[in-house]
Amino acid sequence: MRPAHIALAALVAAVWGVNFVVIEIGLDHFPPLLFSALRFLAAALPAVFLVGRPKVAWKWIVAVGLALGVAKFGLLFTGMDLGAPAGLSSLVLQVQAVFTALFAFAALGERPARRALLGMAVALAGIGVAAVDEGTSGPVTGFVLVIVAAACWGVSNVLTRKAAPPDPLNWMVWVSTVPVLPLLAFSLLLEGPERDLAALRALDWTGAGVILYVAWVTTVFGFGAWGWLLRRHPASSVAPFSLLVPVFGMSSAALFLGESVSPLRWVAATLLVGGVALTSLSPRRTPSGTAEPVPGAVAASGAAEAVPAAAAPVPGAADARHEDACPAPSGGQAEPAAAAPAPGRALP
Repeated sequence: MRPAHIALAALVAAVWGVNFVVIEIGLDHFPPLLFSALRFLAAALPAVFLVGRPKVAWKWIVAVGLALGVAKFGLLFTGMDLGAPAGLSSLVLQVQAVFTALFAFAALGERPARRALLGMAVALAGIGVAAVDEGTSGPVTGFVLVIVAAACWGVSNVLTRKAAPPDPLNWMVWVSTVPVLPLLAFSLLLEGPERDLAALRALDWTGAGVILYVAWVTTVFGFGAWGWLLRRHPASSVAPFSLLVPVFGMSSAALFLGESVSPLRWVAATLLVGGVALTSLSPRRTPSGTAEPVPGAVAASGAAEAVPAAAAPVPGAADARHEDACPAPSGGQAEPAAAAPAPGRALP
């Protein structure tokens, strides 16, 4: 990769990592489900009128929109709102690579290599250490919801592989249209119209800036740049940069939110990132038994971007707040909301 392309990949990882801090700030302005709905609304409009018609069947757009946008981001933002710290969320969300590999094996017959199985075990050990740390220092419910969100991201990754969208930006924008109404409905039902209206009436420049960041910077720029890189370089060269997302997420949370990183959390980070790297970068085996290189790896923040054989995650954005404080893309991204990583990778 050229130095300029390396710098772009690192910039996308930084954007996705900082997204967790931005979400934390946003949760001080909006209820989590309303916030997620506004994020997708801003990502879809007016872009949906500029990217052309959908290039895959609507059944895949709707399926990924529900799994990634409604389930993953709805649970993620709620978990963050219940107290899961921004830095920890950016880290824990990476376990989606393990879920993706497991679901790809169950649904697609992609048998993980031994090195990938070892990586899954190491990553799960990291989750266990993080759970012990969070159980002694913070609320467990938010932590659990972030893990469930990672599982939903894994489902969306497998669906994205089946859809094989040829144009990642077009895909991401159309997927972003799906979660808006369901999230608004859940927000009205669970968070209440009074709370939603109060948040909208109190909208200020900070709240508007947060929505624009998670929608346009994390999702549109992040996924667009990531997809551009994947079209010009092997996924095995681009995907490892997504492992920088929790690094930026934890460091920015410590810098801007004052989140401390305990020794146990450092151990969890080492195990989780190492395990995800092994899982993401190991070859997978097709149903016929032949080895096939994994074209992608983990992205943090919440979403990912898809290529015909796999999808690359985004950072979507995972972030949470403590009881006394308050977080893609995707997605972040997925995620962002965005397309998601291939089995073996970990966005907002």
